[in-house]
Amino acid sequence: MGGIRPASRFGHFSRWMARAVGQPVAFGGACALIILWLLSGPIFGFSDTWQLIINTGTTIVTFLMVFLIQNTQNRDAEAMHIKLDELIRAVDTAQNALLNLEELEEKDLDRIRAEYLNLAEQSRNKLRAAGLNEAGPDTTTDSSRISRHRGVN
Repeated sequence: MGGIRPASRFGHFSRWMARAVGQPVAFGGACALIILWLLSGPIFGFSDTWQLIINTGTTIVTFLMVFLIQNTQNRDAEAMHIKLDELIRAVDTAQNALLNLEELEEKDLDRIRAEYLNLAEQSRNKLRAAGLNEAGPDTTTDSSRISRHRGVN
């Protein structure tokens, strides 16, 4: 495994910003700014310039936040994939062919998903045939078992 590089300045900034704007105080600050803007409406006669200020401000903030959020989501997804790949690799009975699935084409993912859906349906059918449901024993048919489980006689 190669050495771990320090995060870029943008990486540090996007993590810091994502944490900061995700706090309740940031939401409160945004609400306070909107209230101040609303209260300033009568002062500026609800002019076009007054409206333009909020429209421009929110557009700029939204535009920038899209990139910060995408960076954060990309990093989180990548870390999750690495962790899942390590779990697959570490489990002896796991299929190592499932490593790095996110790099496959959509049609390959659809094919693999169909195989797993088929396996799941086969397992459910076996459970149903044995009188069990997917969550475990079928307790809806034996009220005495339910009563004993709940401590009611």
